[in-house]
Amino acid sequence: MIITYKQADGTVEQVSTLDLSAIESADIEEAMGGTAWRVIEDQLRGQDPTAMRAVLWAVRRRTEPTAKFSEFDVPGWRRRLKARLEREEIDDVLENIMAEALAASEDSAIESMLPFLRKLAEDTGDIDAALKALGKGHLVTGPAVSED
Repeated sequence: MIITYKQADGTVEQVSTLDLSAIESADIEEAMGGTAWRVIEDQLRGQDPTAMRAVLWAVRRRTEPTAKFSEFDVPGWRRRLKARLEREEIDDVLENIMAEALAASEDSAIESMLPFLRKLAEDTGDIDAALKALGKGHLVTGPAVSED
């Protein structure tokens, strides 16, 4: 996931969970009360402010090692903070759906997931590329979704 924080001065900070170290991921789990990483990923997809804040905090600790999670705040988070899927995650979702769809010989499972993926993708072109890579290029023509 890519966590994007638009700061008050307009600068944009982006961090990817793919760049987290194992220790940073464990620190995030601990800061969130022992929450398992898989649950945190689900919370990120759901735009959970605590999960997004925890990822930013972990990355900020690289330059501010004494930063405490309990004191780390993200003002205006509803307007400024979002989590979006990266290409690898889109590929994973579509591969899982594809396996199910192939078993049932239908595209409906993939089609039902496309609006969700289009809304959460950092780059919506990644969805079309992933569909083409799966041999499902005929599903590329989907409605455009706003980035908000």
